[in-house]
Amino acid sequence: MATPQRIAVLGAGPMGLAVAYQLTQDGHHPVVFEADDRVGGMTATFDFGGLDIERYYHFHCISDHAFLQVLDELGLSSKMHWTETKMGYWFQNRLQPWGNPVALLKFRGLSLPAKIRYGLHAFLSTRRNDWKPLDNVEATGWIRRWVGDEAWEVLWKKLFELKFYDYTPNLSAAWIWSRIRRIGRSRYDLFREKLGYLDGGSATLLNGMKQAIEARGGKFRLSTPVTRVTMDHGKVTGVQTPSGTEAFDRVISTIPLPYVPQIMPDLPADILARYRALKNIAVVCVIAKLRRPLTDNFWLNTNDPDMDIPGIVEYTNLRPLGHHVVYVPFYMPGEHPKYQDDDNVFLDKVRRYLKKINPALQDDDFIDIRVSRYRHAQPICDPGYLSKLPPVKLPVEGLWVVDTSYYYPEDRGISESIGFGRQMARDAVQ
Repeated sequence: MATPQRIAVLGAGPMGLAVAYQLTQDGHHPVVFEADDRVGGMTATFDFGGLDIERYYHFHCISDHAFLQVLDELGLSSKMHWTETKMGYWFQNRLQPWGNPVALLKFRGLSLPAKIRYGLHAFLSTRRNDWKPLDNVEATGWIRRWVGDEAWEVLWKKLFELKFYDYTPNLSAAWIWSRIRRIGRSRYDLFREKLGYLDGGSATLLNGMKQAIEARGGKFRLSTPVTRVTMDHGKVTGVQTPSGTEAFDRVISTIPLPYVPQIMPDLPADILARYRALKNIAVVCVIAKLRRPLTDNFWLNTNDPDMDIPGIVEYTNLRPLGHHVVYVPFYMPGEHPKYQDDDNVFLDKVRRYLKKINPALQDDDFIDIRVSRYRHAQPICDPGYLSKLPPVKLPVEGLWVVDTSYYYPEDRGISESIGFGRQMARDAVQ
């Protein structure tokens, strides 16, 4: 077992927890610093009118091996459940089935040749394993070459433009492919989707990891943002917080990369420039609790000129709860003026959108409705993205910096964060 070291972990999202969890497994006693008053980051839960639930929706796929392994180690595997879920598509003021070959063939608003081209592209994407040939390929051109202009306009264009806005023409095909493959491979068979949920939601995992870390000597400093990582003569010396300075031998940061220049201004200028060049998508996520279901779908894609959203997640069609819970995410670059709109603007839109999709919904069917915002929800990955990131181990002795960007081309996810975080913890104390 390695000699215990004084190690600070910045951020208590799934990746930060995974780092601390692995460090304690290897005999170290990390201190985890988190600006929020709870662990979890984007997976953190909140009290939604008596229901403890995530601020932002999460689900699990059968390929989430690192996540499933931790559940097993924590003795929580019995809390995991798999279920058949459905997808839908709201197009031309009509709710249509989606997500399997029969639904594609019956889809109204698309010609047969366009359907065949779309289906072939989706099928081959789920069978592809090597992402390297797509790394420097631009995503929208890649998709259009495969599916054609018609399927692009109907099925893809709005999904891109209502999430990435001006960044749409310069995204990595490898990154988009990984999203298609993950969902496409999480199935019972070709016709049935298979997704998973935890009893108690993400809090079950988060609390289990936190307790395991504390049981092995790790500590948490919640509501304690790190304001500076101190360095001297090319070596980490500790961290500063509003409570003072603490000395550490090593610092492992998992906070969003755009914050790094603020707390590590002593890094070399070229490294700081690389961090500052990175862009992120923000999200304003509305969660509604309803008396009646919206649809019978878990995920509903939307292509409607009156709606500025790419889709809706009806979470309780995956995880049964007392009422019907719907997430409506508004994605946009954080610098977009819309991100500054008042919460009521988004709340009013969601009420209107949901009643349009299901005219049976009345005002009194909305039991509760809330807004959460996350400025750095997802990196914007342009072609060749990974090569543009600073190294994980920085040219400062004892300093490692990562976030969800580093498991590109995989999309951000709990399992990917756990797997990457555990491996980084092992590498950092070699």
